[in-house]
Amino acid sequence: MVPSYGYLMARTRPGNPTERTAAIPAVRESPSIGPMRFAKGHGTGNDFVILPDPDGLLDLPADLVARLCDRHTGLGGDGILRVVRAAAAGAPGEQAAEWFMDYRNADGSLAEMCGNGVRVFARYLLDEGLAEGPELAVATRAGLRVVGVEADGQLTVNMGGANVTGQRSVQLGDQLLTGLAISVGNPHLACVVGEQVARIDLSAPRLVPKADPAAEVNVEVLRLTGEHEIEMRVHERGSGVTLSCGTGAVAAAVAAAATAGEWLSDRESPWIVNVPGGRLVVTPSATASLLTGPAEIVARGEIAASWLAGLSPAEVPIG
Repeated sequence: MVPSYGYLMARTRPGNPTERTAAIPAVRESPSIGPMRFAKGHGTGNDFVILPDPDGLLDLPADLVARLCDRHTGLGGDGILRVVRAAAAGAPGEQAAEWFMDYRNADGSLAEMCGNGVRVFARYLLDEGLAEGPELAVATRAGLRVVGVEADGQLTVNMGGANVTGQRSVQLGDQLLTGLAISVGNPHLACVVGEQVARIDLSAPRLVPKADPAAEVNVEVLRLTGEHEIEMRVHERGSGVTLSCGTGAVAAAVAAAATAGEWLSDRESPWIVNVPGGRLVVTPSATASLLTGPAEIVARGEIAASWLAGLSPAEVPIG
């Protein structure tokens, strides 16, 4: 049996998305590569590949994440949710949770938080018997998130406080829009518009003035359509235009509340956020924003060993 040479890919520490340990040479025998278990889930059309890795043995180089998320030659998804115990993952801070949500964008980059993803993550834990409701805590790079099960089966996440940090401009096609820069554990730029959001070109947002690539943000366009109701579309950094974005829905609700003169007032009202993939309900808050919506596991299976064997040595996950 002839060994093949690859690399145990550098692990990225959850507390520091930019800090990486050195790559370690590894030797493995090709025939030992076996199938990898996965599940597929979505929340309002924001879909994810779920990889169970309770003991933190799986490395996910960016190239592998991108291939798994490819909708033609992989499983397809807006990102990957790695299900790993917080202790094994070295979750940042002192988060009182058994499980850590290791979320990766479709291009393989790390993300601090994903509102739809954390609901799907919680649904997976509940369905697999890895956690019990009606409330469960999930550790993330943005801090602890508590998820509750509603009577109708939807899930509500305490997303923590939203923070308006200023204003920025973005070029969207032939339109230059100005919006609110908002942090929901990850960065957003939410722009209120007067026309139907479907008409706005979100294919390639460009911040003005041009920002460093490391300063990329999620960009939302939203339109008020009724009493405490908006429509929204989003371009997610690292994934592109998606059918929904949970943190983006929170940011959009903050911008809508600011437009209505309600942000940072004593009145914290729920907003209906209609996205291409469905409907979310958000109560924006500077202390504890709430996000409610569906989450569904649609499939479970195994990634074929032959597909994994076709990866380059540096892409093969080692666990």
